[in-house]
Amino acid sequence: MASVGFLYPGHSAEDDYPRLEEILGGAVRLPLVHTDIGEDAHRVDALLEMGSAARLAAGVAELKERGAQAVVWACTSASFVFGWEGAHDQVRELSATAGLPASSTSFAFAHAVRALGAHRVAIAATYPEDVAEHFRSFLKSAGAEVVATRGSGIITAAEVGTWGIEEVLALARAGDHPDAEAVLLPDTALHTAAHLPALEAALGKPVLTANQVTAWEGLRLLDRTISCPRLGALFSRTARVAGRAAPAGTARRE
Repeated sequence: MASVGFLYPGHSAEDDYPRLEEILGGAVRLPLVHTDIGEDAHRVDALLEMGSAARLAAGVAELKERGAQAVVWACTSASFVFGWEGAHDQVRELSATAGLPASSTSFAFAHAVRALGAHRVAIAATYPEDVAEHFRSFLKSAGAEVVATRGSGIITAAEVGTWGIEEVLALARAGDHPDAEAVLLPDTALHTAAHLPALEAALGKPVLTANQVTAWEGLRLLDRTISCPRLGALFSRTARVAGRAAPAGTARRE
């Protein structure tokens, strides 16, 4: 069976991954290993340390023992904070360490936006405004036009992990913009796997969330497509990518 491994920072919304595996009908295994985050803070210096090569490398062996055929760094902020080139370096080093195709949640968002054919997007972030601005810059480098960026000022992933459906819906609505063709919720600490139909119904447009796109990116690395409307437009509309070269930003080993 296909198996995508995830390196997940700390403990917040990691239960989204077994939920995603269940929603996908057991068609793919999604093993997860926790990385040591150091300080739990949505602050640039802390995020750079959280996403350091040594912290990511520490979890690779366990993922390979569990049968992972590709690995994704399941963190948005501690990948985009390195910038476009630095995020490339991060996944290239992760791929070299693992000997497997590798990517990160930041590139997952970039690839998912392209897959949906969206050109204008809005960001509804849990982060402080300065961190959310780094994500805006990353998406701009990926070719997306960001028409609105909203930060919520939440410092810790632990707090984000306590949010339920009402808080998630409020975040998405607050970050939406009339010109946005999709709304992005970029925090893997946020529980969203069970809320995608409600989010898209409320906004009337595709919604991309961190854990959703991270799982999709893992499938993309394996050239697998699974249709699953319960996981939103991304899993309903996208075309098969098997046999195509990896878009820029993803490290792959053939």
